[in-house]
Amino acid sequence: MKFLSLLLLFVSLVYGETTLKIATYNVENLFDLQRNGYEYPEYIPYTKSNWNRKNYKIKLKNIAKVIKDINPDIIGLQEIESLQALKDLRYTLKKEGLYFQYYKIADLKSTTIKVAILSKIPFVYTHEIAVTSSYKYRNILEVKVKIGDEDLYILINHWKSKAGPESMRIVSAKKLKKRVQELGKEKNIIALGDFNSDYEEYKIFKRKRKLNDTGGITGINHILGTIKYQAKPEDVQVEPYDFYNLWYDTISKKRYSYIYKKKKEAIDNILVTAALLDKRGLDYQPHSITPFEKPYLFKGKDIFRWQTTRSRLRRHKGKGYSDHLPVIAEFILHEDTN
Repeated sequence: MKFLSLLLLFVSLVYGETTLKIATYNVENLFDLQRNGYEYPEYIPYTKSNWNRKNYKIKLKNIAKVIKDINPDIIGLQEIESLQALKDLRYTLKKEGLYFQYYKIADLKSTTIKVAILSKIPFVYTHEIAVTSSYKYRNILEVKVKIGDEDLYILINHWKSKAGPESMRIVSAKKLKKRVQELGKEKNIIALGDFNSDYEEYKIFKRKRKLNDTGGITGINHILGTIKYQAKPEDVQVEPYDFYNLWYDTISKKRYSYIYKKKKEAIDNILVTAALLDKRGLDYQPHSITPFEKPYLFKGKDIFRWQTTRSRLRRHKGKGYSDHLPVIAEFILHEDTN
């Protein structure tokens, strides 16, 4: 049954190779309509903020449209409030003709928003990694899947926003690094999500005193090792337990997923270990990393985020998508893995 599911739901055979499309998307505050006491004020349902059934359904339909247009085999999600919200998104997608049989949310800790995953591929297991016991840090969601004979580990992240200094993102980076070391140096590992860190964060934050409390050291570049590998993947030799940032495999003007004060930033990242660049077994498909840039996701020169008023209590307008763009990469399983 598992084999049939794999065959029918996720694989496409191209010139003797199996292709796999993986995406990450911060959907910007997908809250359900249940009160649990952790909501942001504007997401308390059925209040003057207009977070009601009508606007919830619009939000679900809009996010589902984006995911359907991507048509990923696996998508990591950020800013999902609850399992109910994830199930409602999955149901909306199913009605639109895109079915994800497998799903999981990192909900062992009652943070306001959480990371999650939708997949056409069965999970071998799922596991939550507690960064710390503090509610200031969201858990990392680890998912293992099987692609042919290859094991693939996907680690879904949502690091502390820049309301906090870099030292807080380093805490998450160190936990992620530790988990990679536990899994082993030859494993196929993808770390993806909203890192709240540009692919060259060490350049951006250096002169910002409120952020740079670490003497210029960043989580994404220094702890995860991406600063060492700033060329095309065929020109780098990634060391064990380091990550390569796939943004370096596309032209600079395409390296973004977010626009802040009219400046493009790539704070949503897809990072891979050396095993996914070795041209054996499961591998990253060169030149496939891209932001998802459909015209409907823009409003003028800005990303068409979910719209609220600017009043003291924000009110939902019932239009827009997210303040982030999805990021997509493709992977291939070579038919001859010997």
